[in-house]
Amino acid sequence: MKIGFIGLGNVGAKLANSLLRNKFDLTVLDIDNKILDQFKKNGAKIAINPEDLTRNVDLIITSLPSPKISAEIMEGKNGILKGLSKDKIWLEMSTTDEKEIKRLGNLVLKKGAIPLDGPVSGGCHRAATGNIAIFVGGDRDAFEKILPALIIMGRKILHTGKLGSASILKVITNYLASVHLAALGEAWTVAKKSNLDLKKTYQGIAVSSGNSFVHETESQVILNGSYNINFTMDLVVKDTSLFDDLSKKLNSNLELSPIISDIFKDGEKKYGKRAWSSMIVKRMEDINNINFRTEGFPAELTDNEPEEKGFEI
Repeated sequence: MKIGFIGLGNVGAKLANSLLRNKFDLTVLDIDNKILDQFKKNGAKIAINPEDLTRNVDLIITSLPSPKISAEIMEGKNGILKGLSKDKIWLEMSTTDEKEIKRLGNLVLKKGAIPLDGPVSGGCHRAATGNIAIFVGGDRDAFEKILPALIIMGRKILHTGKLGSASILKVITNYLASVHLAALGEAWTVAKKSNLDLKKTYQGIAVSSGNSFVHETESQVILNGSYNINFTMDLVVKDTSLFDDLSKKLNSNLELSPIISDIFKDGEKKYGKRAWSSMIVKRMEDINNINFRTEGFPAELTDNEPEEKGFEI
């Protein structure tokens, strides 16, 4: 299987590296020439444009920052749609809107090709080792055809159903992670003001009913002070907005969602679009004139689990 990968950002580069590390025939494309040079040194081919990449591979993967950019890569001059032909598979691994993935999917189908949505979840550090989770929506036969690539990029692979279902599930999980992160800012504020030992507090939360994946990972870089989660504020604003917009389309009367969306928009305004997303807790530090620093925590997360071939759950 020849694979083309477009979008070598914080997550995309790690997913693509897993494929390259495991000897897949890989062609890549990104706006960053330094990243392309590094991939070329490691054995990847470099495409001229999305159309060129698409014509020369069987599976086209996109991992891009926003639905708008995905649409440009698909529909623009020398875009993916220009190079698509019968039985090629397009896997959208970006976090996107269900309506948009279906719109683009219909354009792919008109070319005789097959669309799948395949967002990831579990943190950039797990993407680096091929241990991240991957949700995939769309044609079951196409899913099974690309499964050999999926189990290299991820550890636990879930076929969620029809096209668009994976994107909805991803938006839900990202929303939950955002709620947990915002709540951690308040939890650490109370812990600090109560003069608790923050290292012991971390351990106590980790073994309690209040634990979460977000606490186990992001609290570490919060306590260190680096906040480096390899995920930026603008991406969380996009994700929380996608969830909030979806709830409105479904006429769901939610209470927390609008608040969480506003909190992250305020964080983006205060600290910048490219600030690490875990800096949202700094709002509480600044408001209360405190900090959550303590010793013994890393500046950046690493996945200590060995790289293993994934499997369908």
